[in-house]
Amino acid sequence: MNKSSYNLEREQRWMQAVIMHPDGVAGGVASAEAKCHLDVPLERIEEVVCRSRQLTSRERLSIYHNAYFARLLECLRSVFPSLARAVGNEAFDELGVGYLQRYPSHSYTLDALGANFDRYLQETRPDRDEATGLSETWPDFLIELATLEWAVNEVFDGPGNERQPGWTAESVAATIASCWPDVQIKPSPSLKVFSFRFPVNDYYTSLRQAASDEDLPAIPDPSPTWLALTRRDYIVRRHALTPAQFILLSAITSGESVGQAILRAATVEEGSLEEFSTKLQDWFRRWTAAGFFVAMESEPFVA
Repeated sequence: MNKSSYNLEREQRWMQAVIMHPDGVAGGVASAEAKCHLDVPLERIEEVVCRSRQLTSRERLSIYHNAYFARLLECLRSVFPSLARAVGNEAFDELGVGYLQRYPSHSYTLDALGANFDRYLQETRPDRDEATGLSETWPDFLIELATLEWAVNEVFDGPGNERQPGWTAESVAATIASCWPDVQIKPSPSLKVFSFRFPVNDYYTSLRQAASDEDLPAIPDPSPTWLALTRRDYIVRRHALTPAQFILLSAITSGESVGQAILRAATVEEGSLEEFSTKLQDWFRRWTAAGFFVAMESEPFVA
C-alpha cells in the first residue's frame, strides 16, 4: 500500500490500536484492530510512521506505547494507593502490568480501569508456599483490600443523594411505627454493604494514617468484619457494622420489606426483644442521619 493511499483518520486509529495493544508494538501491528485500519506488516511500518535520525519507526512507537502504559499504571496506583503501599510499588507495578495485559482498557474514559483488579488478583493469586515471610492468607487479604478500595472509588464517583431533600429520623420512625412490616426503604444509590473475612477497614484506616513506610501496619490475620459505604456531602464514609446490622441492611438493599429484614437480623442478634427494639430505633436514626436512605413506600412487599 502506497503512502498516498493512507488518510489521516485511518493512520490515527491504526496508531492508537498499536500503542494501546498490551503485547507491545509488534503485537499491536499484527492485531486485527490495527489491520482493519491499515494492513501493514511490521517490517513496513516506516510507510506509516517515519523513522528519525536516531530511532527506528518501531522504537518511536514504543516510546508512546510505554508512556501510555506508564500512565495507566499511574492511574491504577491512584485508585489503589493502599494496596500499592501494602505490597510495595515495584510489586504493584508487576501486578498492574499483568492486569492491563489480561484486562486492557477499551474505554475512552479511565473511570472503569480498575473494575476487574480484584478479579485479576483472584485469578492469578500467588502460590502461598512461595509467600516467604508473609501470612499464608495474605493473597486473600490483598483481594479484599482491592475490593474495598475499588468500592470507595465507585461510591466517590457514582450517584449520590446530596441534592435530594433531607429525610429525617422522625419521619422514618413514624412510618415504621405505623406499618413497618410492609414498608420498603429505598437505599441511597451510594450505599454499599460488604462482608469481609479480614479487618480490611481497620487496616485501610491505619495505612492511611501511617506517616512513612516504616509505620505500615502488618497484614492482619483473618477476622470477620462487616462494613457499609455511603457518600455524604460528597465525602465517602465508612461505617463498621455488626452481623445483625449487615443482615438488616443487606435485606433492605435487596428489596425486602423492613419487617422481613428485621426478622432476618433478629436471628443473629443477642439479647431480649425489648433490647433489640431499642437498638433498631438507634440504628435507623443514625443511618438516616448518615444518608443511608432516600425514600419509603408503604405498599405491601412483593417478592
